[in-house]
Amino acid sequence: MAIEIDRLSDLLLQMADQNAPGREFSAAIAELARTGRFAQLRDVLPPVVYDELWHRYQSNPVAFVEGWEHLAHEMQQGFIQHARQRLTSLTRLQHAGNGSTPAWKSIQRALDSRQNDLLRAAIAAEFLDLVEPAVARATHLRECVVAAPSSDEADRYLDEATRCYFFALFTACAVMCRSVLEEAIKQKLPESLTKLIRSRYRNTATLGNLLHEINNNLLATGIDAAFPRIANQVNDIGKKAVHQGLLSEDEARTCLQNAREALQMLLQR
Repeated sequence: MAIEIDRLSDLLLQMADQNAPGREFSAAIAELARTGRFAQLRDVLPPVVYDELWHRYQSNPVAFVEGWEHLAHEMQQGFIQHARQRLTSLTRLQHAGNGSTPAWKSIQRALDSRQNDLLRAAIAAEFLDLVEPAVARATHLRECVVAAPSSDEADRYLDEATRCYFFALFTACAVMCRSVLEEAIKQKLPESLTKLIRSRYRNTATLGNLLHEINNNLLATGIDAAFPRIANQVNDIGKKAVHQGLLSEDEARTCLQNAREALQMLLQR
C-alpha cells in the first residue's frame, strides 16, 4: 500500500484547523458575550481575569466580541506557523526584548502550556517534510556487510551517523562518521599497539592519531593497506565539520559512504 505523504500533510492541517489551542476558548468567549451569557464565564475564569474581561466588555461590547472572534480566527489560521516558531524557539538562541508577541500567540501558548499541541504539530509537520528527501537519500546507500563484528557502540555510532544523513543533519553526520571509525579501530588494534597508543596520547587519541599509528604499523595490525587513505578522507571531512562550518549534503554523503567502505575494509576478517 502506497503511503501518500501529501494526504498525511492535509490531514495534519485539518486536525490543526479543528483543534488549534485557544481557538475554541476564544470563540466561546465571543459567543457568550454576543448572546448575553457573559456571566457564565465567572465559574470558569479566575476572578481577576473575569473582572478585567467584564470591564472591557462593558466599555465596548461590539468591539469586544469582534476582537475575540478575530483572535479565534488568528489562532486557527496561524496555528501551524506558530507551532513551527514555537519549535524554533527551542533550537536557536533567542534575543531578549526581540519585539512584542501578538496577543493571540501569547494566549495560545499559555493555554497550550500543558498539552504541548504546538510542539506536537510542529514536530509532526517537520517530520512529514523530511520523509521524501530522507527516502531519496536512503536510496544512495546499500547494506554495509562485514565479515567480522565490531562493537555495539560502533553500531550505534553508525546508526546515528546514517540517520543524521537521512534527516539532513549533514554536519552531525560527518562528526559521527569519525566516531564510528575511532571506535571500530580501537576494537581492531592488537593489544600491544593499543597500550602504546594509550600511553603516547594519554587516552585521548583522535582518529588522525589512530590512522597515523596504523599507517606506521600496517603489518602488525593486519589492516588492509588501502584503509588509511579512505579513513583519512572521512577524518578530513569530519575535521571540516568541527572547525570550518556546516557541510553540504554531498560532503555528508561522501563522508558516510567512505566511512562505510572503510568499515568493510577494517572488518573483512
